[in-house]
Amino acid sequence: MNTVQRFHDRALDYVKYRPGYPAEAVQAIVDGLGPPQRLRAADVGAGTGISARLLAERGVRVVAVEPGEAMRHAAAPHVNVTWVSGMAEATGLQHESVDVVLSAQSFHWFDPAAALREFARILKPGGRLAIMWNRRSRDDPFTAGYRQALLDVGAEAGAERMSFDPAVIRQSGLFLPAERLTFSNAQRLDLDGLIGRARSTSYAPKEGAGAEELLRRLRELHARHADACGLATMIYETEIYRAIRRPFPW
Repeated sequence: MNTVQRFHDRALDYVKYRPGYPAEAVQAIVDGLGPPQRLRAADVGAGTGISARLLAERGVRVVAVEPGEAMRHAAAPHVNVTWVSGMAEATGLQHESVDVVLSAQSFHWFDPAAALREFARILKPGGRLAIMWNRRSRDDPFTAGYRQALLDVGAEAGAERMSFDPAVIRQSGLFLPAERLTFSNAQRLDLDGLIGRARSTSYAPKEGAGAEELLRRLRELHARHADACGLATMIYETEIYRAIRRPFPW
């Protein structure tokens, strides 16, 4: 599977309908590293820049590394964000040039060992790796129903369903043991937002019988759970694994 091209026709839905990240989670990425205005971060697999802009709003200078041309072009500009074309395994960034490497909602698409080697290469000594996801609740009825609708029409890749094993960080030998942090997150969605959220996923069908079936299921799901304002709430847990690059000679 070409993981870059999977999102070529989903960039606009990604911009409009993907959830953000809670302020506490974004702060945790840079906590203890000094004044944000002095930090330089690489957001690798940056997509349309959701996490890059949140860091940039804190004053961090961010290099957003994204191989997908459509995703880069759909991103809203920010004075503190510079966009480059690059892969997680070969960012093109200079050796020991950033204080933070962030992978937000993207690490499952990478070659883990090669990506971690590249992240360690571009991090300064003592720099921080942060791997972050919005994990959908399995307990909330609306959120669980959304996941089931995707699974029933084959609209979620195996890579997206895999849980992250933090042992890959330890096994790389490049980082100190990872710390796991979690934060509550939620996304309020009208019907168009729910449909757009589904269409932003890599395998959601956009035409044909599968697309019609997905729309039917989503309409029924939203009708069951929408409040008086016509909104339903998707529940997430924002999960971050933080690790410090080991000091070692190259």
